[in-house]
Amino acid sequence: MSSEPSVLELFGSNVFNDTVMKERLPKGVYKSLKKTIDQGHKIDPNIADVVANAMKDWAVFKGATHFTHIFQPLTGKTAEKHDAFLSQARDGSMMLELTGAQLIQGEPDASSFPSGGLRATFEARGYTAWDCTSPAFIKDDGNNNKTLCIPTAFCSYTGEALDKKTPLLRSMEAVSKQALRLVAVFGDTKSNRVISTVGPEQEYFLIDRKDYDNRLDLRTSGRTLFGAPSPKGQELDDQYFGSIKDKVLAFMANFDEELWKLGITSKTRHNEVAPSQFEMAPIFTTTNMAVDQNQLVMEMLQKVALRHGLVCLLHEKPFAGLNGSGKHNNWSLSTNEGINLVEPGETPHDNEQFLMVLSALIKSVDVHADLLRASAANSGNDHRLGANEAPPAIISIFMGTELTRILESIAKSGKSTTSDPDFVRLGVDSLPPLPKDNTDRNRTSPFAFTGNKFEFRMAPSSASIARCNTVLNTIVAEALDEIATRLENASDVSAESTQIVQDAMNNHGRIIFNGDGYSEEWVEEAAKRGLPNIGNTVDAVKSFTTEKSIALFEKYEVLSKSENESRVEVLLEQYAMEINIEAQTSINMVNTQYIPAVITFTKELADTVNSLKSAGADSSVQEALLSTVNESLSSAVTNLAKLKEVAKTAQETDSADTFAEAERDLVFPAMAALRIDIDALETILPKTLWPVPSYSDLLFRIN
Repeated sequence: MSSEPSVLELFGSNVFNDTVMKERLPKGVYKSLKKTIDQGHKIDPNIADVVANAMKDWAVFKGATHFTHIFQPLTGKTAEKHDAFLSQARDGSMMLELTGAQLIQGEPDASSFPSGGLRATFEARGYTAWDCTSPAFIKDDGNNNKTLCIPTAFCSYTGEALDKKTPLLRSMEAVSKQALRLVAVFGDTKSNRVISTVGPEQEYFLIDRKDYDNRLDLRTSGRTLFGAPSPKGQELDDQYFGSIKDKVLAFMANFDEELWKLGITSKTRHNEVAPSQFEMAPIFTTTNMAVDQNQLVMEMLQKVALRHGLVCLLHEKPFAGLNGSGKHNNWSLSTNEGINLVEPGETPHDNEQFLMVLSALIKSVDVHADLLRASAANSGNDHRLGANEAPPAIISIFMGTELTRILESIAKSGKSTTSDPDFVRLGVDSLPPLPKDNTDRNRTSPFAFTGNKFEFRMAPSSASIARCNTVLNTIVAEALDEIATRLENASDVSAESTQIVQDAMNNHGRIIFNGDGYSEEWVEEAAKRGLPNIGNTVDAVKSFTTEKSIALFEKYEVLSKSENESRVEVLLEQYAMEINIEAQTSINMVNTQYIPAVITFTKELADTVNSLKSAGADSSVQEALLSTVNESLSSAVTNLAKLKEVAKTAQETDSADTFAEAERDLVFPAMAALRIDIDALETILPKTLWPVPSYSDLLFRIN
């Protein structure tokens, strides 16, 4: 018998979960804390010391020496400041301690985190507040360094949200409040909360660490700024769902174990489309926990990869010409009684509650398509969206043939019936017929109904999913608010329900599109329908500060006007600085690596030409090659000078807005022009002289 722990023994072993709380907390304290977690009641401060002490005892028993409030500042990463449990008693003796006050509130320095103008640089005070709805856990770095991590929200001394979690929690409250009104109309008197749930699929690349260490662009920017195409890419589709190589499988097994210890339900693993690209998918959970866990997923991907001599790339487009990476954000709403509001049932045309939720989604996504697009905006995603591998930058909803038919029929006549169940015949007698789902999948849709949830496929692979879920919850809350108000005031709920579906389809049905979102025809059709097509981050994030958006977030108390404006400034600054870092990296690599390599080659060629001429031999081939190389080198030097000039101009701008626009309009095109020259030279120079690993090295070294 193996002495290794089973999956079930491993799962959640490093989490202060419900089982641990039952074992370690007095019954009354446990019940009080559970009421806060399950029903949203305010936490009783009188239980804080008891919970903190039990949490400390458990963590110390597990080998932890420190604790930290882990939070999500506007950088998009997680942040943590570690404190030892070690404390000094009044008599001078040493003891291990975690007090209730320390559990509930921390005070990290807030001055160095981006605030978008909410805080002056010299104003340092910020507070972390315990989010007890997301369980504490122990992070183990593999070297027996264990830290108790307490999930928290992060706010300023004056109360503004300085993080991504606080608005998310507010949005969850908003959508719960409005959805409860809806289910009450249809007779649900038991439910006291409606919970938004998410299952975020995560795509990523793995490359050899030695190759990574030899690419400055990967180290500073997360993507290759130069690189000629590999002779083989993803043309054969042989990577997708292919047999997983031993080296990668060993990494995946270790990665799953680390996630399972943290209570993260890593369920699926497989090869993705591009060489060295992979995906993991968890089972869905409560949205704030899903956000916390996805941050841990990204962290563990990178930590575990290093243990295996690999590096995990989370950038949305690390390799030009190949599929990039995203996150598929599978979103739904469920009552605390376990009823999924996005589940059609066997007869969706009779399921009025389901149709009301669909109507809310149709209206909210159409009215706030710009916000949903903005929720997926970053510099990396600008390379990916609309590039025949990901959803287009145009927001639309995929409903599938059957649901669309039902909705259109109700819109026209007020009535509809579900068609008879259809079956997929496989043509093999020994295989049973499979009942068709009432919708096929559409991988080209940015927002697709997939049976009992909606899949938002635009989320960036490197980013927190807090932003897109905050937007989703808030826009749906607004639509549910309007629908619930209409139904509460209706004398005939069924008749009003029919009218609501008709209004949603007649006024907002343009947002439904079941075809190929990658096609040029859809771009033209979307323009005819008046749907926005926002092609870049700089334009997209400004949607957060329109009057409509500010009014929305203020009405549902998710973000104040100043909090909204601060986030736009932070997003624009991040975008501009990311492009600026890429530009400075490009300049450095061309100056110190590529040009010296080319000069070495041209000297060798020139020496060869001279030797051949001295010997009276034909040197025309070498002279032609030398001319070609010199032409590309001359162009590269010219484009390098242009990049330096525009990069300097961009940095001299006086606001986040103009800085971002200059990086987009001046710097980014200059980088692209320089890349053409360098990539052309890579196809000519001998591999022995080329100073960095090639695409073939990067993509196929571990395969």
